[in-house]
Amino acid sequence: MKLKILMLATLLPVMAIAQTPNFTITGKIGNLNAPAKMYIDYNSEGEGKSDSATLVNGAFKFTGNIAGIANSRMTLSREGIRDKEIYGTKGLGDVVYVSFGKEKIQINSPDSLYNAKWTGSKVYNEMLAFDKQVGPTVMTVHHNANVAINRSSPAQQKDTAYFKALDKQVQALRIARGQKMLVFAKNNPNSYFALQALSESVSGYGVKSDMVLPLFNKLSEPLRLSYTGQGLYKLLNAHIVTAIGVNAPNFTQQDVNGKSVSLVDFKGKYVLIEFWASWCSPCRAESPNLLKQYASFKDKGFEILGVSVDSDKAKWLEAIKKDGLTWPQISDLKGWDNEARKVYGISGVPANFLVSPEGKIIGSHLMGEALNKKLAELMN
Repeated sequence: MKLKILMLATLLPVMAIAQTPNFTITGKIGNLNAPAKMYIDYNSEGEGKSDSATLVNGAFKFTGNIAGIANSRMTLSREGIRDKEIYGTKGLGDVVYVSFGKEKIQINSPDSLYNAKWTGSKVYNEMLAFDKQVGPTVMTVHHNANVAINRSSPAQQKDTAYFKALDKQVQALRIARGQKMLVFAKNNPNSYFALQALSESVSGYGVKSDMVLPLFNKLSEPLRLSYTGQGLYKLLNAHIVTAIGVNAPNFTQQDVNGKSVSLVDFKGKYVLIEFWASWCSPCRAESPNLLKQYASFKDKGFEILGVSVDSDKAKWLEAIKKDGLTWPQISDLKGWDNEARKVYGISGVPANFLVSPEGKIIGSHLMGEALNKKLAELMN
């Protein structure tokens, strides 16, 4: 019994140390009170966590443990309902995407989270310097597009030209940031944000893996061996099997009626494998362009196979109906664990692959005018 008590006594200090928070975020946003809430979703070294805090006279506090630098989304909801003010009808968009480390951070603003000043975070300051060099993040671009759609008039929501112009803006920002991130990674091989830049460039900006791999190999060893580094390495290898000229990997999932549908079912046609989701505003913004191309080329041997990374069937079906999508739609309803997404190395949507009648990949990440031009070359 004494031995057991002694062992327990020696374990207690270790447990206490393990449970001691290694980051603290305190803040004050005006004088907001309940039902106003602050939400945080963060991921560090592959471990995702969420938390919330009710504001008391504008004040809130988060504490926790992270293994390394954390990437996060913070949301302020004045109604105390997660995401309502971002994706709901108001589209107020009081959300920020930030990185932070094992630090004590203060956030202060007289009116909103979006305009808040952050102090005490070296990582946050490095992130600001990084973003200043390379431009807005893909999450910010997506969010701004979503807010624009939410705030658009009924007439605009029916206007194909409006969505086309919005998509053009999104794509221009994506391309510009993607190229700038490669330059940043080349010039800062010891920076965490160099690794972040390479991860984002290949997953969210359509930069080819063969441009990223040489830069990845020049990163410092700790960065390459980190959780994020190993994840990127696996992603780059996955892209080898979806490179231009290789046979498109086959996959089978269920359509809206529960019938199994495979990629090989469409052999003999040009097939655009379109990865999307009901919650993805840039995906939805591309729908009018896809509808136009489908109407123009479906009778000339062209097909679209929509692959949704949704997990909620009702929302998936609602988006199909609302956008008027008439081509085959499939999903395994596993959300981001979608098997086809993993096989094709997709780390962000929208994303697509154009497959030849012989089953070979002949194009990827074709959006807007790029898709229009490619199909016109093949079909006319």
